[in-house]
Amino acid sequence: MTQAMTLASIGAGRMGRGIAQCVAYHGHHVRLIDAKTRSGEAFAELEEGAIAEIERDLTLMAELGAFDKTAVPAIMARISVVAHEDAGAALCEASIVFEAVPEVRAAKEQAFALFDRFAGEEAILASTTSTMLSSDLVALTENKARFLNAHWLNPAFLVPLVELSPAGETAPETTQTLKRFLEDIGKVPVVCSASPGYIVPRIQALAMNEAARLVEEGVASAEDVDKAVLYGFGLRFAVLGLLEFVDWGGGDILYYASRYLQGALETDRFEAPEIVQRNMEEGRIGMKTGQGFYDYGEMDVDAYRKDRLKAFIQAVDRAGLRRDPVLAKS
Repeated sequence: MTQAMTLASIGAGRMGRGIAQCVAYHGHHVRLIDAKTRSGEAFAELEEGAIAEIERDLTLMAELGAFDKTAVPAIMARISVVAHEDAGAALCEASIVFEAVPEVRAAKEQAFALFDRFAGEEAILASTTSTMLSSDLVALTENKARFLNAHWLNPAFLVPLVELSPAGETAPETTQTLKRFLEDIGKVPVVCSASPGYIVPRIQALAMNEAARLVEEGVASAEDVDKAVLYGFGLRFAVLGLLEFVDWGGGDILYYASRYLQGALETDRFEAPEIVQRNMEEGRIGMKTGQGFYDYGEMDVDAYRKDRLKAFIQAVDRAGLRRDPVLAKS
């Protein structure tokens, strides 16, 4: 682990608390800054609620076997809630500042102004927005080279993925510094351009809407759709990435399946994108041709396939669904 750092979150709500829990768990100090000016009594209520919620969640995780419960006091000692009027002292100490206020532009403007006024010269500002683009938000800060979006997925303490989306003005070292920090605390950062929906929300919106359509059209019950997702879709894609799976089975299968669904359901939403059609035309359809979305030219494909099949077996085991073979029937 790198040396203990001090971080801050402008916003002490759900996302700020989740980030604080994660950061403090990994040995760093974090200041949850109240984004609003409020009375002493109202702030005391916010502070008490935030600390109680984080401690409750940590205790629950420990009781579920995530870590030793005796570590909770040490983790909690690294977390503090700071009143809005004391934001300057908290921000000047922070190496990384997460903006975690509601998805309202005026609230973002106020949070960014607070950062610009008080943060140190090398501090990074990372917005946790799930809807606004870094290419838009960058206009709200004077420190454009040190700004980017960092989209955490809830629950922030558990889900490893963080989607980093730099703006055009973001310095490459800003992205790399935040990426290294996230990796150090056990996260899996990915970098994407400023595009609506990032990666995960864009994919899951399509999947969730299609699941809802299946119920709406009477194809299957909600319970059976969810079973299909848990024990088919979800289990499979916990082992292979979506594009990795395309290469595994062959891009030609996706191409022809897309054409069939497009015609049978009379909708363009299943039309294969140009990259799939182009790969078909050029013979790049996955492992069987040596190249698809990935290059298998230098890979030991047999060893790779064996490793992935082992992971599938482990996934079925975790789901409690693997059975021993029947050797004889009476």
